[in-house]
Amino acid sequence: MYGAQHLHEFGGLPAVDFRHTTDEGSRPAADAVAWRVSVDPYDDDRPWEEEFADFLDTVDPAGVRALIIGQWGEAYEEKSSVPIGLVIAAADRLTSLEAVFVGDLEAEQAEITWIEQSDVTALLAGFPALTELGVRGGVDLVFPPTKHERLRSLTIQAGGLPVEVVRGVLESELPALERLDLWLGVSAYEGNTDVADLAPLLSGTRFPRLNHLGVRNSEIQNEVAAAIASAPVVAQLRVLDLSNGTLGDEGAAALLEGQPLTHLEVLDLHHHFLSEAMEERVRSALEPHEVRVDLSEKCEPWGDRGVEGRYTAVSE
Repeated sequence: MYGAQHLHEFGGLPAVDFRHTTDEGSRPAADAVAWRVSVDPYDDDRPWEEEFADFLDTVDPAGVRALIIGQWGEAYEEKSSVPIGLVIAAADRLTSLEAVFVGDLEAEQAEITWIEQSDVTALLAGFPALTELGVRGGVDLVFPPTKHERLRSLTIQAGGLPVEVVRGVLESELPALERLDLWLGVSAYEGNTDVADLAPLLSGTRFPRLNHLGVRNSEIQNEVAAAIASAPVVAQLRVLDLSNGTLGDEGAAALLEGQPLTHLEVLDLHHHFLSEAMEERVRSALEPHEVRVDLSEKCEPWGDRGVEGRYTAVSE
């Protein structure tokens, strides 16, 4: 099951395909949009390198604020190190770049578990002023502990996120980080993180400016919710996102019985397996305090398998 779609916006800007802006008169200003650069390996033989070179020669690279790396070839054969290396090589031209997303592919291009990633921290080393980094796909994804002074937002979307990646993120020094969104995924696709691995994050000391936390798309969503219920990090949050996973009444009850959540602005639990009675409990506990609760996309387990039939929004 695949729930990720092409980005409609990124870095606070609307997303636009460079390929669809051939008319100079209607082409947006370089700094007005997030530019998606991609190729179609099934329709033409144009390599990503040529498309990116054309982009740099057509759009004023010094004005580009947000760049989306779309399909760069056969995503299940060619690693993201190819486009990442080309972007880094153009750092002296992309002098205003603040946001990069790597792997904006839909299912028709590659299932999320087919997208061959690489060491995405190379972008952080190559762009010291980067404030936002997004990644889709966990195959061969590498995120060694790193240090970056400016990064404010980090998103990693995966059908299965290897624990080594999670540990690398949580061992990194990111003093400006305000938003962290991790899709843990399922064990069938190497999503082998457990709650104990999240301890540095839940302590609240790792990222002192964090105010938006997503631990999502997990088959251990109940255990995650129970750990978060007593986690010190919650006190500093405005947004808590536990969506897209296998959350049931057990996890929701743990949240309500833990520390107060009434300071939150948003509690996002969409794609869940809560009973109607528990949905009402959650709303009654938080909505009177003006917490916006998202309980959309109520799901039913597959077949007659009960808890075992629960599923994440994104796996393969």
